[in-house]
Order: sequence, then structure tokens, then C-alpha cells
Amino acid sequence: MPEVILPGASGRIEGRYSPGKRPDAPIALILHPHPKAGGHMNNPVALTMHQLFVQRGFATLRYNSRGVGKSQGEFDSGIGELADAATALDWLQANNPAATQTWVAGYQFGAYIGMQLLMRRPETDGFISVSPPSNIYDFSFLAPCPASGLFLHGTADTVVPRPRSSAWSISCAPRRASSSTMSWKKARPTSGRTTSALSSAASAPIWTNA
Repeated sequence: MPEVILPGASGRIEGRYSPGKRPDAPIALILHPHPKAGGHMNNPVALTMHQLFVQRGFATLRYNSRGVGKSQGEFDSGIGELADAATALDWLQANNPAATQTWVAGYQFGAYIGMQLLMRRPETDGFISVSPPSNIYDFSFLAPCPASGLFLHGTADTVVPRPRSSAWSISCAPRRASSSTMSWKKARPTSGRTTSALSSAASAPIWTNA
């Protein structure tokens, strides 16, 4: 999995890139959890999403946002992090001009940034949103949601209460196709169960039709 360095607004952005096996392979961008909570591109959930996309033939990129790892800059309360995500997606698209689909996947804070990116990039075809922190950030910008995707949430998640997450995700009626909400029992944000549940969710129709 080659290391890549992208030119960003605050300096270099560190990433890991897995090329697709076909020139027209779909592409996927992976976003990590909150930097101030120790989030980085090698977080087990972010890494699992990367691996699952690669297994399905996607050209896949995950990266460290500004101030994380070898990426330059400082945390910017989501504004600069969204700019980093846009830069990463630009790089991914430039290196895969014949890609048939574009997907964005994020975990916790990464889900929040990823869904904002989704709203600004109409070419995005799908998303995976794991434990989106709707009790911390306002996700009302997603009404309606412009793409099909998958929301994943643990019933024992101590960061985002399930009732809040479920009600919010149901309200995000998509403009096209459909979104699915899946939950798994006793999965906590920092637990290894989250990665195994994510692997199980890989059989969801919204994902396998990509």
C-alpha cells in the first residue's frame, strides 16, 4: 500500500493509496475520526473500510488530515479538514479519470466531514457513514441526502446514542435511490467489534451493487 504525499492548503497531506486493478475502477476516499481524540488514517475502523473497498476493486485512498502524522498544518475545527478532504478527492479523481463511481466513507468525525464533502461534490455516487456524531454536530444540511449510502451504528455506542442516530438517519431522505441504516449489538466506538460488524455489513445491497 504505497505512501503518497498530496499538496494541500496547509502543506503536505500524508496518505496511503491502493490503486485499482482496472483503469475504470471505482474510487473511494476514507476519512478518519477526530484528530483531537487521537484519530488518524490507521484507526482500525478506517483501515477496515479501506481494505473492504480494495477487496471490492476500488482504487482507495485514506489520509491524515492537517496536523496528524506527517500532514502539515493545525486542526481547524472542521473547516480546514473539509478542505483537506476536497484536496484528497481531487487527487484521487485526477489519478483515476475513468473511474465509474465515486464513494466517500468516514468514521465519527470523519463521517461528518465526509457527508459535508458529499453535499459539495455532486459526482459522488455513494457513502458509508460509521457512527456519525449527530448529537455533537448539526447534520441538517443532509435533508435531503443527494446520494445512496449506508449508515452504520452500534447499539452500545457511548458517543452517539442510537435513538438520536436512528431518528436523524431516517430523516435524511435521499434524492435518488436509497439509504440504509444498519446497527449491531454491543459495538462500541473503540471496540474491535466495530471492525467485525463493518465486515459483516459489507453484504448490504447498497454496498454490493457498487
